[in-house]
Amino acid sequence: MNLQTAHDPSRTSFYVNDALYDDVIASFTNWQRDDLAVTDPVERDLFRRLLEEEARLLDNDRLEDWLKLFAAECVYWVPATVTGGDPRREVAISFDDRRRMEDRVYRLRTGFAWSQKPKSRTVRLVSNVEVFRTGQDNVRMVRANFQICEFRGVETRYLPGWAGYRYVERNGRWEIQTRQINLLECDQCIRNPSIVI
Repeated sequence: MNLQTAHDPSRTSFYVNDALYDDVIASFTNWQRDDLAVTDPVERDLFRRLLEEEARLLDNDRLEDWLKLFAAECVYWVPATVTGGDPRREVAISFDDRRRMEDRVYRLRTGFAWSQKPKSRTVRLVSNVEVFRTGQDNVRMVRANFQICEFRGVETRYLPGWAGYRYVERNGRWEIQTRQINLLECDQCIRNPSIVI
């Protein structure tokens, strides 16, 4: 029996190792190429609908349902550099595995997440969805622009940027394996983003 299969990604981070980092960096390097772009409107529409569903779940505070969009072994990465780079060597606003993502959702549900008192209300806009082939039939890379409007207390702030996704198809279902959020102002003072970006 493979020892790793005995681990639960919700409880341990056994899969976060150099091989994972190398895979994430390779996946997010030179992938937005015209020769890899998927032009089939049906496939492009499928991924557009997946991104719109994700935005709706987050805006409706359905965080547990949002987690179900991800593969068991996944990464949620918000670089603090314009180029993304290597999360082992560069500062990241967030680099979470499954365990950490579930921790964040749990903490927000406790009622003791003071950075969410009062609770934020958000609206996410998703546009310019592009889909790219990879060397594997069951893996797609997806790029989309976004703008998050967050209202909290008496203030509305805007978080624009673009998102990169690595989707993997398993058992007829596309799951997010890696979600990279590239904020337009990532290298500026964005305060503490206490929402799921």
